[in-house]
Amino acid sequence: MSAFQTAIVPAAGLGTRFLPTTKAVPKELLPVVDTPGIELVATEAAQAGATKLVIVTSPGKDAVAEYFRPQPELEQTLEARGKTELVEKVRRAPNLIKVETAIQDKALGLGHAVGCAEGNLTGDDEAVAVLLPDDLVLPTGVLTRMAEARERFGGSVLCAFDIPKDQISAYGVFDVRDTGDDDVKRVVGMVEKPKPEDAPSTFAAAGRYLLDRAVFDALKRITPGAGGELQLTDAIALLINEGHPVHVVVHRGGRHDLGNPAGFLKAAVDFALEHPDYGPELGEWLRERLGNS
Repeated sequence: MSAFQTAIVPAAGLGTRFLPTTKAVPKELLPVVDTPGIELVATEAAQAGATKLVIVTSPGKDAVAEYFRPQPELEQTLEARGKTELVEKVRRAPNLIKVETAIQDKALGLGHAVGCAEGNLTGDDEAVAVLLPDDLVLPTGVLTRMAEARERFGGSVLCAFDIPKDQISAYGVFDVRDTGDDDVKRVVGMVEKPKPEDAPSTFAAAGRYLLDRAVFDALKRITPGAGGELQLTDAIALLINEGHPVHVVVHRGGRHDLGNPAGFLKAAVDFALEHPDYGPELGEWLRERLGNS
């Protein structure tokens, strides 16, 4: 059995960096080639063993959850036209995982968003995964490694990247101790966006968390930080101070940031180059285009 059954995806934001498009289309539904980012994240959660996805959304932003609902009329139309491959694409998301929603009425931070999903949990949820939909962590599989780390050490497990020191000030950075495994570190603290010379390590937070159920109690006991927001990292820091084990799994792969247009374009090009239908032609065009620049 998986170390977790429920995955939480915070998706209540306005997508301001993609305006005016996000006036009508949620950022999470923008396609990376032909698949929305939210489906890529849901697939990652399902592959790691999740059976339920809780999408934390805002009032009126129903389209993200609606994407996972069956559309029999569309399927029938495509089948009648003999477009069986498209039928499979349309059915892919609804068949992937059970989807529920939780409403975040006000944008009060990531910690608040995660806390809004507590009512969707059952007594069987001893731990939950949290996946930030802006982060594509590649290759997939880090959640499985995080579950293995929880099995060994208990508590909560986060994903970290080893970042070059001259870039570290853009990240939340972990203060860690060795465990005997180069890719698993015990966390004793965390510093937000330190100067390179003040950084306790080069291990920076990524958008994947496997959190013990105790985090929901901690979220009720922290106070708002900058901007009046409840920060998930503050709740995790509280657990560390109270002796709750927290570890990071260092991911040696890559990532794409779908939260801004530049990062989104990089992800689209990367995925398109790997696509058997689009990759060869795109690669040829890119070589020609860059050769003429």
